[in-house]
Amino acid sequence: MILGSLVITEAAVIGLVVATIQFATLLYLAALGETITERAGVLNLGVEGMMAIGAMAGYVAAVATGSPWIGLLVGGLAAGLLALVHAITAVALGADQVVSGLALTILGLGLANFLGAGYTNDARRALFTNINVPGISDIPWVGETVFSASPVTYVAVALGVLTWFVLSRTSIGLGLRAVGESASTADAAGHGVTAMRMSAVVIGGALAGFSGAYLSLDLVGHWSEGVTAGRGWIAVALVIFGAWKPGRVAAGALLFGFTIALRLRLQPFGISFSPILLSMLPYLLTVGVLVIISYRARNQPAPAPAGLGIAYRREER
Repeated sequence: MILGSLVITEAAVIGLVVATIQFATLLYLAALGETITERAGVLNLGVEGMMAIGAMAGYVAAVATGSPWIGLLVGGLAAGLLALVHAITAVALGADQVVSGLALTILGLGLANFLGAGYTNDARRALFTNINVPGISDIPWVGETVFSASPVTYVAVALGVLTWFVLSRTSIGLGLRAVGESASTADAAGHGVTAMRMSAVVIGGALAGFSGAYLSLDLVGHWSEGVTAGRGWIAVALVIFGAWKPGRVAAGALLFGFTIALRLRLQPFGISFSPILLSMLPYLLTVGVLVIISYRARNQPAPAPAGLGIAYRREER
């Protein structure tokens, strides 16, 4: 139910834009990692678990060392190691990728809750400090939103550009895409299918870990059980929404980030809305987007890699 009158102020709008960028950064890092993984032909539904282990490990490392950057790296490393479990089972051993990914989510959430039990709602902090560029950060609107963001936001943008360049403009990217489209053809052309797929899974896991560490070291500032709150599943949906392209995935991250930010930023506009319905909004949008994409793709070729989710065994070539 909406109560009160709509009040639009500059501070409220800027606050909404800043929150949108923050949540978009969170979703984009995880979705970018899943994009790399799926372009190699591997479906990894363990993003939620990898984000959780990254959030826990990143926070623990940051408060132990006093450096959020070390926390970010440790979070990525921990999630990358967890993703290696999926790489071994689903790629090297040819297990069902859906089952393995779901098991990875359960393992990651359980492991993070167990290892991080002693750090739940810990009062210690080792947070990132927003970057303020003298002169540029003082520009109205643009400076206050785009040029006064967390350093992780700029890292996410740089990683997105790098991913686009590697996938589109390099031989490594061509090989990765070939492995995702037709593993047997790529193998015949001399590409190491298993090595490339496993590498893609681990890299994707590390990016999901960065996302989780950013969550505990910037957005919420602490570790607690359930801190990821299902956002890993939104990241998986973002890959489909963005048609497996880094640029479109970034646009989708901004859209979904906006819906999450709304829940926290409606009050300054003088609007009171059911918090339960607002919490549902990102997930309703996720389901709606998937339904629309599935409906539109009925009579046209799917943009997904042709070999997505299909295990490759060289002896069966």
